[in-house]
Amino acid sequence: MRIGIFSAKNYERTLLDELNASHHHDLVYFDTLLGPDTASLAAGFPAISVFVNDGVDGNVLRQIAAGGTKLVATRSTGFNHIDLKTAKELGVAVVRVTNYSPNSVAEFAVGLILVLNRKIHRAYNRTREGNFELDGLMGFDLVGRTVAVIGTGKIGTIFARIMAGFGCSVIGFDVHRSPEFQHIGGRYVDADGIEEADIVSLHCPLTPETYHIVSARTLGRMKKGALLINTSRGGLVDTEAAIEALKSGQLGGMAIDVYEQEAGLFFKDLSSTVIPDDVIQRLVSFPNVIVTGHQAFFTREALGTILETTLASVSDFAAGRPLANEITL
Repeated sequence: MRIGIFSAKNYERTLLDELNASHHHDLVYFDTLLGPDTASLAAGFPAISVFVNDGVDGNVLRQIAAGGTKLVATRSTGFNHIDLKTAKELGVAVVRVTNYSPNSVAEFAVGLILVLNRKIHRAYNRTREGNFELDGLMGFDLVGRTVAVIGTGKIGTIFARIMAGFGCSVIGFDVHRSPEFQHIGGRYVDADGIEEADIVSLHCPLTPETYHIVSARTLGRMKKGALLINTSRGGLVDTEAAIEALKSGQLGGMAIDVYEQEAGLFFKDLSSTVIPDDVIQRLVSFPNVIVTGHQAFFTREALGTILETTLASVSDFAAGRPLANEITL
C-alpha cells in the first residue's frame, strides 16, 4: 500500500526502510506537518501516517478523504490530535500504537526528577566554566518522600515501581484502579491527597476531562515547594498557572517533556531564530525548570516497536484483516 508519512525524521526513515522489507509498502516521506495547508499532499495515498503534532482535525480529514485516504495511522499512543468523530463519519479508519516499551517514558520521568532535584543541569553548566562551587545545588533525599502518580496505567505503574525502589511512598490518582499499582505498595487517594506529595508526576492521557488537570487550584493545594513532572501531554498543565506558582515559590520546580503549544516548536532546530512564544521563553529562563523536546519515548526499543506496529496496522488494513489497534468511539 502507498503510505504518505508526515513529520518524518531521518531516524524514522532509516528504521522504516529496514522494517518495511517484510511489509513491502510504498513509503513516501514528508518533512512537513500535516495540516490544512498541507493536506493536499495526502492526495493519492490510501494510507497516511502522522505524529503527535500533526493536525488531523475535521477540515484536514475531509480534504484527505476526498483525496482517497482511508486510513490514518498515528505513530503514538495519544490521539487527541485526531478528530475521531469526523473520521468515523467519513469512513476513515484510525489506528495508533497501544504499547511501545512503557519503560522508556517511565525511566525518563525518573531521570527528570533526579536532574531537577539534585540540580545536575546547573552543575553541568557550572563545571564546564570552571566553577566547582556547591552553593545553590542542594537537593533532598528521595527516600521517605511521597510521590503522586496521576494516571496509573502501564507507564504510571512502572514509574511508581521505580520510585518505590528509591524508598518513596507512592500515591495514585486514577478512575481505574490498577491491582499491579496496589501490589507494589501504591495507595489510591482522593483529590485532597495531592497535599501529601513532594513530587507529582503526570502519566494520564489528554481528554476533555483531564485538560488542565493541573490548574491554579491544583497547584495551590500542593505542598509548598513540591516538584511537578510532565512526560505525558502538554495540555494537562495550565502553563500560565504553573509559571505563577514558580514565581511565588509554591511550586519548587518543574520538568516537562511536553508543552501545550509544542506543535510549532518541538522536533525543529530553532537555535538560529527568534522564538516568538513568550511562554516557553519564560519557562526556560527559570533555573528550577527543565524543558526537553518530547523525547521521553525516544529509545531504540520504543521507536522500533512504534514503527513496526504502524507498518503492521497498514498491512492488516491492506489485507482486510481486523485492526487490533483501531481507535473506535
